[in-house]
Amino acid sequence: MISLLSNSENLTWVLSAAMIGYLLGSIPFGLIFTRMAGLGDIRDIGSGNIGATNALRTGNKWVAGATFLCDAGKGAAAVLLISGVTPAEAALPLSMIAAAAAFLGHLYPIWLRFKGGKGISTFIGVNLALYWPVGLLFCATWLVVAIVFRYSSLAALVAAIATPLYLYLFDRTDLVPLSIVLVALIYFAHRENITRLLAGNESRIGAKK
Repeated sequence: MISLLSNSENLTWVLSAAMIGYLLGSIPFGLIFTRMAGLGDIRDIGSGNIGATNALRTGNKWVAGATFLCDAGKGAAAVLLISGVTPAEAALPLSMIAAAAAFLGHLYPIWLRFKGGKGISTFIGVNLALYWPVGLLFCATWLVVAIVFRYSSLAALVAAIATPLYLYLFDRTDLVPLSIVLVALIYFAHRENITRLLAGNESRIGAKK
């Protein structure tokens, strides 16, 4: 990574990857789709989060599904776009920068005063683009935990913390440091959910309000 900063051309690539990733990641699809569906401002619904889980609280499954797919898609798009246009020898590190920037863009979008989502859908997208087997394992882990315990947040937290381990087991240690940083951000974004889980008053999947 240090070699990437050795001249102005490489620095331009780094800044471009970060900017493109952030701008893609900061697109608030949850807000866009809820307004398109005539459901108002998603920030006034449920937890106020702009992600797919809160979009589902609108009662509109189409809005929730579209939000999930587009939030994951923007993370994947950032990685794939940068890896496709950058020099081959720098494609992976620049893709990782784009992935991190897209994730941060979703959590802290400038358009919404840096109040975004919790990052799970975008995390899935960047993992699928960087190394798809681990992206699929994340989804499988989430599904199993969600079925057994019926907590969406718990499923996300367990699947997230397992991701660096999956990467290590697949010998993709080059991606482990990035994964650890993103997982730490996921846990920070879910700090209120963690508090409710520990207190035993977190909402279960399918529970009536």
